Amino acid sequence: MDWDDLRFFAELARTGSLSAAARALRVDHSTVARRVASLEEALGIRLFDRLPRGYVLTPKGEPLREQVERLEVDVFALQRMVRGRGPALSGTVRVSAPPAFASLFLAPRLGLLRERHPEIELELSGSNTSVSLTRREADVALRLARPEGSSLVTRKVATSAYGLFASRAHTAERHPDTMDLLGFDESLEDVPQQMWLQDHARGRPLVFRANDLVSLLSATRAGLGAAVLPFFATGNDPDLVCLEREGVPGRDIWLVVHEDVRRSPRVRAVMDVLIEIMAQERGMLTGDYG
Repeated sequence: MDWDDLRFFAELARTGSLSAAARALRVDHSTVARRVASLEEALGIRLFDRLPRGYVLTPKGEPLREQVERLEVDVFALQRMVRGRGPALSGTVRVSAPPAFASLFLAPRLGLLRERHPEIELELSGSNTSVSLTRREADVALRLARPEGSSLVTRKVATSAYGLFASRAHTAERHPDTMDLLGFDESLEDVPQQMWLQDHARGRPLVFRANDLVSLLSATRAGLGAAVLPFFATGNDPDLVCLEREGVPGRDIWLVVHEDVRRSPRVRAVMDVLIEIMAQERGMLTGDYG
């Protein structure tokens, strides 16, 4: 058996979906199907039932999943140990962050890393889901909630403030108390900013819903209504007006790394630059642009 085949099997068993497993493994979904079929052929057993709702483990596949998950723990621990002891300030470092924060705030400021450490190759992944640092889906993560885990090292590096924003043209046409409201869809109903908006709306319906922050920002700039946005996204835009910020909940930003890789020179270098960027841009995050 090939370890890579077992790795593909384990991810498909976790997700139950070729496309989801392919995204996690950063390959094409046909590669996942091919590697799992190769493993089934090598073992001479059928590991999955291919059903309309996805891939479901067979009774013979379940015991293999349990064994492979135990093997994964040791393999990933070995990889983290080797990565953590690497001496060079070169190579790839993977950083995971919320999508809007990654694209609107981090990406434009990462020139500092290139200036100081040109041999480090950075992979920036925008994701709302919590990646597994244990399985090395990322080396460093920035999160809006403090993750739990005994093997994770966390540090609060900043606070992102939010306000209720509308376009300047829209505010000239409508009184704030009657302004149309824009918010997240049902998948993000429990986000603190969405809960505040629902309370602020006092029964008024949301005329536009989206499942990502960038869409809300674009809709606000287009004059569709008012939305709760982070100050780092509005960027002191003169075409946007902050109608209210008192009482709008902010979000703490946590830097997270696995304890096995935090002493890796290249991971440490990336962490230091991220922390420095947060400190330098504190006003952009809090809305204190002055």
